[in-house]
Amino acid sequence: MREVDRVIAKKLASDVPLVAEVSQYIISAGGKRLRPALLLLSCGALGCQSLERHNLAAVVEFIHTATLLHDDVVDESIMRRGNPTANEAFGNPASVLVGDFLYSRAFQMMVEAGDMQIMRVLANATNIIAEGEVLQLMNMRNADLDEASYLQVIRSKTAKLFEASARVGALLAGASQADENACADYGQALGTAFQVIDDVLDYTGHADVMGKNLGDDLREGKTTLPLISAMQRGTPAQCALIRLAIESGDLSKLDQVIGIVKSTGALEVSRDAAAQEAGRAIAAARSLPVNPYSACLLQLATGLLERDH
Repeated sequence: MREVDRVIAKKLASDVPLVAEVSQYIISAGGKRLRPALLLLSCGALGCQSLERHNLAAVVEFIHTATLLHDDVVDESIMRRGNPTANEAFGNPASVLVGDFLYSRAFQMMVEAGDMQIMRVLANATNIIAEGEVLQLMNMRNADLDEASYLQVIRSKTAKLFEASARVGALLAGASQADENACADYGQALGTAFQVIDDVLDYTGHADVMGKNLGDDLREGKTTLPLISAMQRGTPAQCALIRLAIESGDLSKLDQVIGIVKSTGALEVSRDAAAQEAGRAIAAARSLPVNPYSACLLQLATGLLERDH
């Protein structure tokens, strides 16, 4: 990933000081770099060491970072990765506009790659991510959201970039259609499992480990799988309390909501759903050639359920 970070640092250059400052602030805050890693690992698993792989991995990270900047403004978040969000540090206008800069920089870099198929995959993914964000916005404070609609949102706003990253790795390798589909299936399944576990952690994690505040999803009115499962299994009184918390965003009942989520078995249901997706990712990875890169893909999927941030 060191080479990807070098590309990122170079491409963040701007003659506008605030653009460089905000971009550097959020990029240097850390992060798992999972999406660029998927691109590099998929590419490597299929025997490709294309010179373009680091540039395109940086493209993926720029798209992801742009979504974070915009998300934090929409969600009015104040902490990410253990630090103040960019909108908290620089204000909403700077965060939105620098997010736009990162999107446009990513598309400049895509054009430089000169591969129409790859551009199509990444452009389509970016569009679907935007639609997913709008879907999520429409569903804010909707306590009637069902599991199918929840999955539609997370497969658009989160899993789609995982899927595109892995698919681009296969395209760089000139892979067969079967291997390309396996990489894409792996990415979608891993991304879905990743988001479900992230939603579980909002009710079981610790702020100092997660880098965000416990209960942020509830405050923002997000009806996630743990809440959907708890309302399906709880008493009428428990369901009413969760419904009120979702619709109001009132965190004064957070401890009670967490208690209901735990007592109804909703966490186990959610983890089982994530495990099914992780299993799908494992099956896809096992269909790829056996080498250290595909072994890393397997390890990522098997270790996902143990993450605590």
